[in-house]
Amino acid sequence: MAGAALKVAWRQLSQRSGSGAPVLLRQMFEPKSCTYTYLLGDRESREAILIDPVLETAPRDAQLVKELGLRLLYAGSGLLRSLLPGCQSVISRLSGAQADLHIEDGDSIRFGRFALETRASPGHTPGCVTFVLNDHSMAFTGDALLIRGCGRTDFQQGLTVSTVEEERTLNPRLTLSCEEFVKVMDNLNLPKPLQIDIAVPANMRCGVQTPPS
Repeated sequence: MAGAALKVAWRQLSQRSGSGAPVLLRQMFEPKSCTYTYLLGDRESREAILIDPVLETAPRDAQLVKELGLRLLYAGSGLLRSLLPGCQSVISRLSGAQADLHIEDGDSIRFGRFALETRASPGHTPGCVTFVLNDHSMAFTGDALLIRGCGRTDFQQGLTVSTVEEERTLNPRLTLSCEEFVKVMDNLNLPKPLQIDIAVPANMRCGVQTPPS
């Protein structure tokens, strides 16, 4: 699935990913775009979803899905759709992007016994969403909320897991007043992101683009 550049997951993520966990969970990383991709699967039905895939690592992701004996229902890459027939692309309707399935706040995406609940969290982009597992044990946030930050992902200092409570009390941006927050975000003066001219057009086609030959 696209539209949720996932950089934060609650601490239960690491606690529930072992062999005995009810939800099969794998976290993957693509260093050039600094993107974390998450594979979630139901161990009984073998149905799975892939959150925030990267085009360049689609073969890696498809191989992992096959190795784990999963059937991928939803992702956000045209190449994955061709590598794993039956997979559909999903994105927020507010993104304005193309996809097989558009979702809105409150919608659920089911895979086996589980579902991801969609929570609109616009900010980084109008289509940013947060996905919450239906047992509320974990959540995957978009760029609207990062570990100790928001918006860009340049300065997480290697952290990949956090909690809501930690971010409410320790995130230096979330503890500012509204006026201070706006001032900080208006004066970040960050360089243009790498691959932005490639990533944005691809995201707007959200997996229905023609895969490279």
